[in-house]
Amino acid sequence: MISLITTIIVGFIVGLIARAIMPGRQSLGFIMTTLLGIVGALVASYGGGALGLYPTGSPVGWIASVIGAIVVLWIYGLLTRKG
Repeated sequence: MISLITTIIVGFIVGLIARAIMPGRQSLGFIMTTLLGIVGALVASYGGGALGLYPTGSPVGWIASVIGAIVVLWIYGLLTRKG
């Protein structure tokens, strides 16, 4: 249960950082920001670990998580763009 709460908190923080870095206006609520951060962090964690770029728990993982969240935010923006 604690790891789930930690994942949600970290996902929210990573999502907020990604939204702050990404140019433009993103009208996402609390839940979408958290999901964006969680997905970005998971993609970066498993991707970096699978490629052997950095060990689990490394500070580089935070940077990779933010980059992953920015990529997910960019893809989300492309998919939800109106006309």
